[in-house]
Amino acid sequence: MRPYRLTKPMATWLLKTEPAIYSWEKLAEDTKARWDGVRNYPSRNHIRAMKPGDLVFIFDGGDEQMVSGLGRVASEPYDDPSSDESKWSVVDIEAVLPLTRPVSWEEIRNTYLLNVMPMITQTRLTVQPVTDVQRDLILKIAKTELPA
Repeated sequence: MRPYRLTKPMATWLLKTEPAIYSWEKLAEDTKARWDGVRNYPSRNHIRAMKPGDLVFIFDGGDEQMVSGLGRVASEPYDDPSSDESKWSVVDIEAVLPLTRPVSWEEIRNTYLLNVMPMITQTRLTVQPVTDVQRDLILKIAKTELPA
């Protein structure tokens, strides 16, 4: 993974994935990937709202269910090339760094201010916004600081 400086993100998002399909570890290995295959209108709308430089938390669903890494949006949204329909969108994301301490779904569910996140209240939403307060709280629990 190549180091780089992160400026204050314009927005923060949480991207849910299944490790068997694409994990945080795979993103860290690839360093950059297209975030595709989203077939849910609210999630698609969130992708369309993303801007280069936005921060993303990668939530690995699977058995352990945890936020395990940080990435950033590396492109403007564009049509999903894996679909014949132009109604679906994707962005490219880059790996930034793994969390020092992964944050489990249970911790999020049982933490005030995090327990109202869409990942708890709308479990099928795979792309969702994260408030600045929620971002800072996840980073605090994860014992992780954004690069200067």
